[in-house]
Amino acid sequence: MKTRKTISLVGLLAVLAFSIGAEEDGGIRMAVVDLDQALNSTDEGKAAREELARKQREAEAKVQPQIERFKELQDELKSKKFVLSEEALYQRQLDLVELKNEIESQMKELEGKFKVDQERIVGPLRKKLIEIVQEIGREQGFTMIVERSTPGLLYSREALDITDDVIARFNKKKG
Repeated sequence: MKTRKTISLVGLLAVLAFSIGAEEDGGIRMAVVDLDQALNSTDEGKAAREELARKQREAEAKVQPQIERFKELQDELKSKKFVLSEEALYQRQLDLVELKNEIESQMKELEGKFKVDQERIVGPLRKKLIEIVQEIGREQGFTMIVERSTPGLLYSREALDITDDVIARFNKKKG
C-alpha cells in the first residue's frame, strides 16, 4: 500500500514538473495516434496483412493432413474399441498420442515461424510509422504524442487524434 502511494506521488510530481516546463514554451500540445489502425490502413500495411494471411493459410494447409489423419485414427479406435485385443488397443492409443505430439510440435514450430515472419514484415512498417509520428510531432510543435493503446489512457478527444495524418503521410512517402 505504501509503495502504491509512493509511485502515485512520484507520477504526480513528474506530471506537474512536466507541465511547468511545458508552460514556459507556451503550453502543452498533446496528440494521440493509433499505430495499429495506421498500420492496417496504409497501403503497405494492407499488403503486409494479406501476405501474413497467405502464410498462415499455407501453414494450416501443411498441418491439416495430420489433423485429418488423427481424427480418422480416433474414429477408428472408437469404432473398434471393443473388437481389438488389449495389446492392439494399447498400440493404437500410443499411435494416437504420438501423432498428437507431432501435430502439437509442428504447430508450435509454425507459430514460431509465423511470429518471425510477422516481425520481419510488420517491424519495418511500424518503424516508418513511428518516424512519421515523430516528424509530425516536431513540425506541429506537439509536446507529447501518446499511442492510443498506452496503458492508463482511458479517454482522449477525437480532435487530438493524428492517426489519419500519419496514414496520409505514410502513403504519400511510399518507399
